[in-house]
Amino acid sequence: MSFYEMKELLKRKLRDKELGIALERSKKSYLAKRRRCLRKYSYIKELAKEVRSIKERVLSKLDEFVKQAIDSLEENKVQVHLARTAEAAREIVGDIVGSQKLVVKAKSITTDEIGLRSFLLEKGNEVWETDLGELIVQWLGSKPMHFITPAINIRRERVAELIRENIGVEVDPDDIPGMTRAVRRFLRGKFIEADFGVTGANVLSADTGSLFLVTNEGNGRLVTSLPEVHIAVVGVEKIVPTLGDAFKVCDVIMKYAGYEAVAYLSAITGPSKTGDIEKTIVYGAHGPKKVHVILLDNGRMEASKDPILREALYCLRCGSCQYLCPVFDLVGGYWGGDAYVGGIGVLWNAITGRIREAMIQSFFCLGCGKCKEVCPMNIKTPEVIREIRARWIREKFG
Repeated sequence: MSFYEMKELLKRKLRDKELGIALERSKKSYLAKRRRCLRKYSYIKELAKEVRSIKERVLSKLDEFVKQAIDSLEENKVQVHLARTAEAAREIVGDIVGSQKLVVKAKSITTDEIGLRSFLLEKGNEVWETDLGELIVQWLGSKPMHFITPAINIRRERVAELIRENIGVEVDPDDIPGMTRAVRRFLRGKFIEADFGVTGANVLSADTGSLFLVTNEGNGRLVTSLPEVHIAVVGVEKIVPTLGDAFKVCDVIMKYAGYEAVAYLSAITGPSKTGDIEKTIVYGAHGPKKVHVILLDNGRMEASKDPILREALYCLRCGSCQYLCPVFDLVGGYWGGDAYVGGIGVLWNAITGRIREAMIQSFFCLGCGKCKEVCPMNIKTPEVIREIRARWIREKFG
């Protein structure tokens, strides 16, 4: 998309009253929850600083921590794959899944980054997003609009229409619990029949090889426990040194996303197993028989050595910056990128090989700094965007 095409898109979205109403409703709710969490849990700001220090230590020796994580995962009987590019990651998953399979997915920005759902569909598989917001986005054929609430731009009236169109159930547009129940009934059979469950991970502890998933809906538990094979696509920047560090990261994510504590905090350390018969370990008790972890580079290793782009690798995907961004407030996730939206999306475009798109998108940042103020990791997003813009100008004009 050219600069002028992007400009015209944003101008159209500025006139979209439905979008404005949906964004205003969601922002108001989030800000109230965030204020309550930060007041009630006064320790969280200091913990966020500690998490930043933990991630700084990892990024300074990322190769070493990736090696440690691989060793720990393999000790847990996890089949580990290191993917240098998005294409390589897709092919690895494609080889594992094959075709004509039923795949259920939990919400994962990393799998959105590599275009995994469309890739698996093209191979002849049936693929369902199981997060309610992601399912709405899938039905619309659009893209996620926010890290935590991907369907933030969709009003409840439109959701009722989508449910009727896609699963044939009539629901009252004002009955949000009723809509949720309709989707629950629809997805129940998919969970049970699925051949593969696909997730990302919020954090990965290098010492124990444990994947952590922070969720509310319960779909993450079902995706990772009912199918016989669990596949996790995890960016290497999600690695932290220890199990204790991983819990700290999860706590910061929860609080800054506006949740005192999420409904489900899952730590997955290998396939399901039992040793209840003469202490003989058997894998595949009630959960998956196999677990695959694809550790994704896709520009992250190089970015960890770049003093400017490294900033993006501290991102916890809490979504705080998006809610407070004045540009996002007007046009939502139509600004930023396909998977990573808003100002932080400009950074991630630059890291993951979409530098031209990042340079075009960078011109729409106001540089107000609100994103940095609310970010638990104090990511210098405005400064990085200015540098991306400067690099483009140097490239064009010398």
